[in-house]
Amino acid sequence: MELQQMRYVLAVAETNSFTRAAERCLVVQSALSHQIARLERELGARLFERTSRRVRLTTAGRAFLPVARQCLDAAERAAAEVAAAVGEVRGRLTVGVIPTVAAVDIPAALHAFHQRFPQVRIGLRVGGSEPLTEQVKEGRLDLAFLGLPVTARLEGVGSRQLAHDRLVAVVAPDHPLAAESEIDLARLAGEPFVDLPAGTAGRIQSDLAFAAAGVQREVAFEVTTVDILMLRLIRENLAVALLASMYTPHLTGVVTVEVRDAPERIEHLIWNRSSLTPAAKAFLAELHITVDEE
Repeated sequence: MELQQMRYVLAVAETNSFTRAAERCLVVQSALSHQIARLERELGARLFERTSRRVRLTTAGRAFLPVARQCLDAAERAAAEVAAAVGEVRGRLTVGVIPTVAAVDIPAALHAFHQRFPQVRIGLRVGGSEPLTEQVKEGRLDLAFLGLPVTARLEGVGSRQLAHDRLVAVVAPDHPLAAESEIDLARLAGEPFVDLPAGTAGRIQSDLAFAAAGVQREVAFEVTTVDILMLRLIRENLAVALLASMYTPHLTGVVTVEVRDAPERIEHLIWNRSSLTPAAKAFLAELHITVDEE
């Protein structure tokens, strides 16, 4: 069994195509197919069901895939550790971020890191705080930048608090509240809201704040991320939102209003204590964070 065979299997599983997998791996399809067939003979089981229309994993293939990923990750980690032992940082750095991270300029930080360590392959995934935390715990992400309510507790990961922030109301420029210098949640509660899905960290902190204020609000629009759709709903006066004050300077075409009893949030950087790669350690060092402080 060879690592390259595992790479071919992984490529086919991710693309659902021998043709696209071969293109990704920069080999001719016949060579890729031959190596997978050879591996299947060695294992004594078919890894893929092939039809004229699609390719999909068999039961044996689904069992093989996660272990193959672990083997490839371990091989890459071994090469990175050897390089680090002789003073060279390489390998892979995969970072997760929430869309509203504001404590660190992520593109600038990754650019500076790439300039210093050009042999490290950098990956970035955007998502919510909860799934990013799980991906760090599982080793699928090296690091993640999160935004959580002040009451949240992080367990099973290394972490550092980066910033403490309050939420502000975000409204259209011609909204009646746009001229106010400060409001409270009770006054804001009568407006239709655009917010993240129920149960997410960003949504929970706002729901708890309105409940503590003794008022109810209507979340008329649910979006999975803070993006152009949310902003358009606000600009069109269809909804208002509560967003972190440190993030809102990046927004255009909207007005922010201070909220006296607004919920607060803390931005965290987290990492996997048990599988911190040389590249991840180097990135933390670039941010002036050392694991020894843990």
